[in-house]
Parts: sequence; C-alpha cells; structure tokens
Amino acid sequence: MNALRLVAVALIVAGGLALAYGGFTYTSDTHEATLGPLELSVEEKDTVNIPVWAGVGAIVIGAGLLLSGRKGRPA
Repeated sequence: MNALRLVAVALIVAGGLALAYGGFTYTSDTHEATLGPLELSVEEKDTVNIPVWAGVGAIVIGAGLLLSGRKGRPA
C-alpha cells in the first residue's frame, strides 16, 4: 500500500467515526490548590463537537484520493 492509499483510507475511517460519534469528550485539570495537608483539584470535562460537514468532507476527499490513484492504472 502506498502512502496516498493509506492517507485516503485513514480519511475515510476518520470521517466515518466523526459521523458515527459526532464528537468526543476529554477531561482537563484546571485548578489545583494546596492548603497545608489538603490538596484540592478541579477536573473539567470538555466536549468537542465535530460538524457533520467535516465528516462527510473527509469521506469525500478520501474517496477522491482513492479514485484518483487508480486513473493511471489499467483494471
């Protein structure tokens, strides 16, 4: 598999995952305080929404790369 086909397949898979899940959530430590023997920390959950157009665009670009790689080769 050459690099172009690998990138195309990766884009198609990423676009499919973006459409299936619609986003992802991650946790970040934002505040920490130490008051003597007490240690306090605050964790915030942040959600990143992936737009539908980005998922569809990744699939279309990946498919275009796959098809463009086949143009010069006989079937």
